Amino acid sequence: MPKSRSKRATLASLAEELNVSRTTVSNAYNRPDQLSEELRMRVLETAKRLGYPGPDPVARSLRTRKAGAIGLLLTEELAFAVRDPAAAQFLSGLAEACGAQESGLTLIPASEVGDPSRAANVVHQASVDGFVIYSVAEEDPYLEAVVARNMPMVVVDQPADLEGIPTVSVDDYAAMKTLADHIFDLGHTRVAILSIRLNPVHHNGPVSAEDACNARMHVQATRISAVLDSAAGHGIDADDVVIFESFENNYSSGGCAAAEVLKSHPETTALLCTSDVLAMGAMQYAHDHGISVPEELTITGFDGIQEAIERKFTTVVQPSERKGLRAGELLFASEHGPVESERLECCFQVGETSAPPRA
Repeated sequence: MPKSRSKRATLASLAEELNVSRTTVSNAYNRPDQLSEELRMRVLETAKRLGYPGPDPVARSLRTRKAGAIGLLLTEELAFAVRDPAAAQFLSGLAEACGAQESGLTLIPASEVGDPSRAANVVHQASVDGFVIYSVAEEDPYLEAVVARNMPMVVVDQPADLEGIPTVSVDDYAAMKTLADHIFDLGHTRVAILSIRLNPVHHNGPVSAEDACNARMHVQATRISAVLDSAAGHGIDADDVVIFESFENNYSSGGCAAAEVLKSHPETTALLCTSDVLAMGAMQYAHDHGISVPEELTITGFDGIQEAIERKFTTVVQPSERKGLRAGELLFASEHGPVESERLECCFQVGETSAPPRA
């Protein structure tokens, strides 16, 4: 005959064993400051002996109406959050903010082409107390579903200007224009922009200046606009600036984009990339094909990820980890009243991948 399982310990049976109230047992887990250290340890040690796992988190959430977690909405597959260096830095900062509040973090991925019904289902099933929206396109169905839940939320980077919703961002235009001015001041007149996705529709290839500047992913559109304005200020027509879009932000995309641009526009002397990852992919292509950087080709990035810093790229360093930290802190602070948007500072770094164009 199989051995019968012992009866599962409960909060009530633990309280009875200790001859204390159920509130005392609950406080040992949820409000330890309400008990002496001696009593709390006696409760926890007895719980361990009896096999009591602690208060049921579902029951607790029903009672407190708090899920004990915040949701991070990103319109990428889950792997992006840990594979992309800038996103990983951001996630680290956000996790730090959650840890300080003893809160969990739920990642909510969105599909490449948003299905409104699926979006609503995914978002509404998320058991969270609020949302951080990380670089999502305007009119994205997942974004609309989050807004419809009417919960505390903070936007990071984009979309901008959502009424009543605080944002954490950087001045992408000013940062990119500083970098572009540096390149044109060096004497470059034949440049190309390698950009990560401009719209939530799969596309790899050339893009017109008009389409790029009106893209739905406005962070990338803003960076491109800054380069074009800088070009105009140096007497270079926008139509003479090549723009190439890569849907994925990875090394392979950077290499492929560099190959396409340099084959179709061999007169190009500078590649201005809207991410360090694309820049490093372009650098690998140049190395593999015997193109000397920066003597024959200037390559610049944006983000300031660790690898780009170590390899002395000319780039814009943005505080990705602090973005995540401040986004989380603002979200938790918003539970107690309105919070203000924040714009963090970037730093332009002149490295060893930019130089005057070849003669």
